[in-house]
Amino acid sequence: MSDDTLAALAAQEERLVFHRFENETALELGIHLLTAARERLLPVTVSVRRGGQRLFHAALPGTSADNDAWIDRKSRVVDRYGHSSFLIGEQFRARGTTFEADSRLDPDLYAAHGGVFPVIVAGVGPVGTVGVSGLPQADDHAFVVEQLEVFLSAQN
Repeated sequence: MSDDTLAALAAQEERLVFHRFENETALELGIHLLTAARERLLPVTVSVRRGGQRLFHAALPGTSADNDAWIDRKSRVVDRYGHSSFLIGEQFRARGTTFEADSRLDPDLYAAHGGVFPVIVAGVGPVGTVGVSGLPQADDHAFVVEQLEVFLSAQN
């Protein structure tokens, strides 16, 4: 993993910032992700949370309860570190190790795999998570980032 890739992942978090994030925003974001996933026939589970509360959750055909568990595990990583689950995993790999080997966190509860992104509010910081599970981790991450870009540009 190159420093350029880590910088690009960090830049996504600097760029994809909400002005406000309320329950209605979470529902609109969840529906936006769900609609995009359905249009592409993606087998993903979608989750949007603020704090410890799940505000939106939907599972499309081809998913299972395992995808719910993956979202929970990836969301815990974002909650703990304040960065995307993909960025955290890549930071460990860039150091020549793995999250599972060196984080000292229970892998049954935490997974630093791509797909969950922090909900960041300007002037506040991370307040929640938005994520998907069902695709390879880089694809999960890319889909969330792409849809956040579309959603946020429509709000501005």
